[in-house]
Amino acid sequence: MSAIKTVGIVGSGTMGTGIAIVVARAGLKTIVLDARQDALDRAREQAAAFLAKSVARGKLAAGQDEAIMAQWKGTTQIEDLKECDLIIEAVFEDLQVKHDLFSKLHQVCPPHTIFASNTSTISITEIAGGSGRADRVVGMHFCLPAQLMKLVEMSPGLATSEETFGTAWAFCVALGQKPVKTRDTPGFILNYFLIPWHNDVINLVDQGVAEPADIDLAVKTALGYPLGPLELLDMVGMDTQKLLSDAMHGLTHEPRAACPPLVKRMIGAGKLGRKSGAGFHTYDDSKIFGA
Repeated sequence: MSAIKTVGIVGSGTMGTGIAIVVARAGLKTIVLDARQDALDRAREQAAAFLAKSVARGKLAAGQDEAIMAQWKGTTQIEDLKECDLIIEAVFEDLQVKHDLFSKLHQVCPPHTIFASNTSTISITEIAGGSGRADRVVGMHFCLPAQLMKLVEMSPGLATSEETFGTAWAFCVALGQKPVKTRDTPGFILNYFLIPWHNDVINLVDQGVAEPADIDLAVKTALGYPLGPLELLDMVGMDTQKLLSDAMHGLTHEPRAACPPLVKRMIGAGKLGRKSGAGFHTYDDSKIFGA
């Protein structure tokens, strides 16, 4: 952990914001990059609200939330990540987007900087192939909501060095997370099950089998899940669910991974989930989960 002092997070959406909270909460300098200043401002407001609620609940000491946010810096300039020892990308599930990002970061960052991808469906080996430093690329898949969930799926690519993987693993443990090692395969552990299952649930709604609230209640009551599948999908976002499904289906050709028609209709209607105020459920505000 001593080697990792400054961490970059690329992407200030739901996942990127959650990961940034985890990193800053561990006492590390955290630099969040996004192309849009309004997205950075919203992420900072959401993080501050979540940490303030953590103080109110006794999870953090009084004033600790402000000390954590003092570690947080937002930027729209990729050059500001040059001081980072490790960078975690949480951008679109698109291989070319990730290649373009890591190619630019390779030109900006010093040789020792480790690049980590939060992807859940795209091959770490393929991502590393466009990075310019394939031996220093590793998969670190956090789980939603990242600021509350402890699991991180750690995946080495074919070219990932043992030193890189070991450093990233130690960093993950030092954050207070619980890493598990997985092979570089589509979906790793969780999304191998979740993407097809979520699509099954979406099709249940489309077929009129039950209302979203009743499906969530049934799953939480019978299976003991803290969140219902449709509540989680609203957190993920319909646009992201489509990207995940398309990527997973394209790699595995598993019929259940194919994006359901209802997802596409909801995207067309602007019902993306919590980020838009409505998805399978409706929301009065855009606060991050737990705030």
